[in-house]
Parts: sequence; structure tokens; C-alpha cells
Amino acid sequence: MSTSTHSIRILALLLSAAFAAAPALAKGGEGDEHGHGKGQAKHAEKAQEQADKHARKDWEKQRKQAQKDWDKDRKQAQKDDRRAAKERRRVQEVPVGAYFEDRHREAVRHYYVEQYGHARKCPPGLAKKNNGCMPPGQARKLAVGQPVPAGVTLYPVPQPVIVQLPPAPYGYRYARVGNDIVLVRNENQLIVDIIVNLLG
Repeated sequence: MSTSTHSIRILALLLSAAFAAAPALAKGGEGDEHGHGKGQAKHAEKAQEQADKHARKDWEKQRKQAQKDWDKDRKQAQKDDRRAAKERRRVQEVPVGAYFEDRHREAVRHYYVEQYGHARKCPPGLAKKNNGCMPPGQARKLAVGQPVPAGVTLYPVPQPVIVQLPPAPYGYRYARVGNDIVLVRNENQLIVDIIVNLLG
């Protein structure tokens, strides 16, 4: 075998070996000769996936909390509306002229006779004229179903009297006008019921 033929065979073997090794080098050597580039890319991709996952989780948590807060506010508003409607109905349901019972009238009159009877002393707003603390001058007549007349003073009712009466409904209050106790509606001073002539 000639030297040239032998050289050609060696060259062919080297080329074959090079071609056989090329795919293996390409597979494991992207980035640098040790394959670090591909590993770093995979690590970065995994880190990005984790960040996206956490971001989605946080967004979903915030969305659920916002929905929960909205539902809570809506339920509270509905509850407030129902309570307001109920209170409005309570204001309208107070019977005109039939709120006080005979026992209430007797208890209130008993208190005022004990405290102010026989001209011992007069409640505020009643003048002493030897007439049993009756209102002076032309006392304006109060009428159930009508508002308290303009210019008439409403005096507070003492606590010992309040406890003898049923609780004033929402939107109403008790007051003394001269020689009478009235239950009035706050919004328009309408007289709903009355106990007249406290001192007999």
C-alpha cells in the first residue's frame, strides 16, 4: 500500500470521527464548552414561571378579598335599608288617640297630684294663681291628630313619669304642655295621644 493511499485512509477516518462527534458536541455544548448556557436558561425560565405563579396567586387573593369586602358592604347596606324601612313603618303604625291606657293616665295623674297638688309647688311653666297650678290666661287647646300650636313650650317629662308609660316609639317623644302630657311625633310635632288635666 502506498504512502498516499495510507494517508488518504487516515484522513477519511479522522473526518468520519469528526462527523460522528459533531452531534454529541452540539447536544451538550450550547452556550459554552461545558453546557452552562442551557442550564442557566432553564433556571431563568423556571424562576419566571414561579414569579408568574405567585403573581397570579396574589392577584386571585386580592380579587377574592375585594369581592368579600364588596359582599359585606352590600349586605350591610341592605340591612341598614331594612332597619330604616322598619323604623319608618314603626313611626307610621303608632295609633292616633289610642296609645295611652287608663292605667297610664292614672299613674301619671297620681304622680303629679302627689308632687304638685294642693298648690305645694307648680311644675315649670305653670303660674301660681291659687288655682291649683293651672295654666295662666288663655291656654291653647291641644287636639289629638293636630300639631302642637306654634309658640307653645314643650317641657321634659320627669323620669318617674317616663317609667310609668310605655316606651316612646322610634321617632316620637313625651313632653308636658301646661297641665297635659303629650306623645308627639318629632318630625312635625303632631300630637298622637294626650293625658289631660294632670292635677285633676
